[in-house]
Amino acid sequence: MIKDKSQKIHILYLPKWYPNKYDPMPGLFIKRHAMAASKHCQISVLYLHADDQLKRKEASILFQNEDQLSTYRVYYPKSNSQIHPWNLLINTLRFFIYAYKGLKLIKKEQGKVDILHVNVLSRLGFIAWINQIFHKTPYVITEHWTRYLPNVNTYHGFLRKKLSNIIVKNASAVLPVTKNLGDAMQSQGLINSNYQIIPNVVDTKLFHPSKNKEAHLIKKIVHLSCFTDAQKNISGILRTFKKLVNIRDDFELHLIGDGEDFDQMRQLSDAYGLTNKNVIFRGLMEGEELSECIRSADLMILFSHYENLPVVILESFASGIPVISSRVGGIHEHLNEDRGALVEPENEDQFLNTLNQTLDQLNKFNHAEIRDYAVEHFSQKVIGQHLYQVYSSIMKK
Repeated sequence: MIKDKSQKIHILYLPKWYPNKYDPMPGLFIKRHAMAASKHCQISVLYLHADDQLKRKEASILFQNEDQLSTYRVYYPKSNSQIHPWNLLINTLRFFIYAYKGLKLIKKEQGKVDILHVNVLSRLGFIAWINQIFHKTPYVITEHWTRYLPNVNTYHGFLRKKLSNIIVKNASAVLPVTKNLGDAMQSQGLINSNYQIIPNVVDTKLFHPSKNKEAHLIKKIVHLSCFTDAQKNISGILRTFKKLVNIRDDFELHLIGDGEDFDQMRQLSDAYGLTNKNVIFRGLMEGEELSECIRSADLMILFSHYENLPVVILESFASGIPVISSRVGGIHEHLNEDRGALVEPENEDQFLNTLNQTLDQLNKFNHAEIRDYAVEHFSQKVIGQHLYQVYSSIMKK
């Protein structure tokens, strides 16, 4: 065993998405939950990654102690990407084989696991359920996935639904990040007597208001996303801003991020004559560079077709920046007129009018109060304490 950690509850996180050697961005919100809980508990992480660049015997389990998290990343070979029942079966078997190996290694090196914390159903939930049957280890579930929402509706398959119902029923707690998502899950038959809402975490030390912010003649608007137009509706944003330039010209829209539709959105902006005039593509930004860009802004915008509770909204609140967003997912649970404005999804006329009015009324927002709301609801301290309360109550039982 690496060291004696017996004085703390040992929680093993099982995330579907997690930062990995190919991409540092997936599942950052899961890692932030784990980091918040690590202030009170011993936290281990087991992340499994099907890797189509590995050959059959090149699987590896990489350990790293990062941010107070004992992290095990398992990279295992993914069978040929063609959709074929045999390949699907092979990949599924490999997933469970390497999950077993990872669990065994963690128990050997980090000690007995008290609670498994599943992040996103269903396969990881199956592992936790089986582990509960054989080892009596309780588990909790945090769900982030939008597939349960009525306007997304990608939660399909008789076997998946039947298995998910059993997994959720036997969990000690179910912790969706918004009430909206929890309601959607229950409407799909995912019933448990202990649903609790635990939102995403924001790093309130990294994201904070500017100390000497001055009013801008050219108002700075920011949008941060993964550039997936089917969800984020960046094309709708650009169409709206094409109309906004006919009303006023005292703004710049900074588009932050990268992703599958980046080039297409850049071409659309070029076609509208917006690029490098009223619209600036900033590319991928992280850490201090990102936080500086957000706190120097006057307004954050989203116009998504569907969401849960995007972390970027919480980062904006922590920076004292108001937000305009479409009313989707659980955003309305935290965004009101004191912290910005909501518009109906796909209603570009309403979005345009709200943008125009808000740019004229930016001085009505109290940046300190917006910041305080983030600290009180989404800070590492608050979320960490809530998670610890959940774990402690399970251990007492």
